[in-house]
Amino acid sequence: MGGIGSGRRPSYSGRDTTEDSQPLDIRRLQRAGVLTPGRFVGWQWTVNDKVHSSIWIIADTNSLTLSYSYALRGNPAEAVNQTVWLESTPCALGGHRQWFTCPSCKRRVAVIYGSGRLFACRRCKGLAYSCQGESVDDRAARRADCLRKKLGWEPGILNGPGLRPRGMHWRTYERLQAQHEAFVGASLAGIAKKLGLLQGRFEDIEAASASSR
Repeated sequence: MGGIGSGRRPSYSGRDTTEDSQPLDIRRLQRAGVLTPGRFVGWQWTVNDKVHSSIWIIADTNSLTLSYSYALRGNPAEAVNQTVWLESTPCALGGHRQWFTCPSCKRRVAVIYGSGRLFACRRCKGLAYSCQGESVDDRAARRADCLRKKLGWEPGILNGPGLRPRGMHWRTYERLQAQHEAFVGASLAGIAKKLGLLQGRFEDIEAASASSR
């Protein structure tokens, strides 16, 4: 049985974030064929390509059963089986779209989160998006790293650019490379500004200390 822990990172505002709270996106589950009645599938979350949490998902006609272990730090693991009901709505061009019914507020949602013992929607869990606590340079660095991942480059904007991925058109590569350089420039400019402010504050403190002697 998979496990879900409580070691999430808080955002800058002190709230847990959606990215660190085991999201279950029904669109991803549907694309993977997990919603087919009778399916019994393992689902995993990874960080840096290493599995840190996993659950089992059992699909029924109008519901999913989530089976996993949950443990607060220092306490024994508890086996949890949670049933989450599904809804479907017609699409404008035909077919149907699947939704979760939030186990807590009963709203129709596309994503539920394993923050705490049971899964529920972002609003019920009080989760923030990590970008809500980001500065402009942090956001630029994150977007640059997203482009690095798409290009298959080593993570980290200080590592420099990599090579063009095999099979990628030159025009696409040049466009993504230009976007990456723009985000890197914005991030480094923000970092330099912060360092300048810190230097100014340090000098003010030194001046105040000298005048009080």
